[in-house]
Amino acid sequence: MALKILVFLGSVRTSTPPAPARLGERVARCCVAQLEESGHEAVLIDPLDYDLADPFKPLFSYAQRNAPQDLLNLAQQIEAADGYVMVSPEYNHSMSPALANLLNHFGSSLYSYKPSVIATYSAGQWGGVRAAVNMRTFLSELGCLPVSAMIHVPRAQEVLNEDGGYAENQDAQEWGGYLERAFEQLAWWANAARRYHESEDGEKRPGAFTRSPSQRNAP
Repeated sequence: MALKILVFLGSVRTSTPPAPARLGERVARCCVAQLEESGHEAVLIDPLDYDLADPFKPLFSYAQRNAPQDLLNLAQQIEAADGYVMVSPEYNHSMSPALANLLNHFGSSLYSYKPSVIATYSAGQWGGVRAAVNMRTFLSELGCLPVSAMIHVPRAQEVLNEDGGYAENQDAQEWGGYLERAFEQLAWWANAARRYHESEDGEKRPGAFTRSPSQRNAP
């Protein structure tokens, strides 16, 4: 079943040594291409395309008539998507502030009961793996539970070209199989969730608070 997947790019820096442009853009484009090759609709969500308020103000803090149209449009895309790919570098063993900032503009109800894939990268040897550990907690709280397989791209500037294709000295088949393992898990869970959402009981979502966070409190 073809799915709609949003690929969130977690970088806003327009230059990142040692590459002349954002490494994350290469990784995100690679993910989009792989998903499309598998028959899914993949949409790249770039934080540079959104005028985010400073100081921070999430969408749900606006009166409906005053909410920025681009945030409203993105909220609709998040709600309509079947799953997500979160692409992030590593900052102090944590996920990208740019990615967290963008995702935090929307309530967890838009993401919840859908799967996600964690995709991290670096210019060095670790591929952002320590950020991935942090991202599991963050994404679980949003409700878009990460699948077990993750994607890590060390030395991304050597692995990928600016268009997201593999460099000539890379084994495209090996890399493709590596990414596909995570995306096959994403598709399995997303299809299962979609079928249940479409069933008679699909919108009876348990456990979410609807009035205030105090509904989580123990007695």
